[in-house]
Amino acid sequence: MEKIQTLTSENAIVIFSRSTCCLCYAVTILFQELGVQPLVHELDHDPAGWELEKALVNIGCNSPPVPAVFVGGKFVGSTNEVMSLHLRGNLIPLIRPYQTLA
Repeated sequence: MEKIQTLTSENAIVIFSRSTCCLCYAVTILFQELGVQPLVHELDHDPAGWELEKALVNIGCNSPPVPAVFVGGKFVGSTNEVMSLHLRGNLIPLIRPYQTLA
């Protein structure tokens, strides 16, 4: 969907989320603790949220399709993929260009 393309191309890190999803919250906090401020797009606050969810599933998001994490315009995955990257030491190099200096 065009909205997904626009958001992911205009923002370094995008997390498609639901405001009531604890895994979405955990992934968002992980990125914040790693020094990045992702754009968190809450699908349940977007009138086109259901269409976006369908588009995310078509991209390859599992069911449920949130959290769906994009870094540098590319789909990284959901909670399992993000946590696996982090545990293997591959997440920080991926987000390093977008980290803020503290």
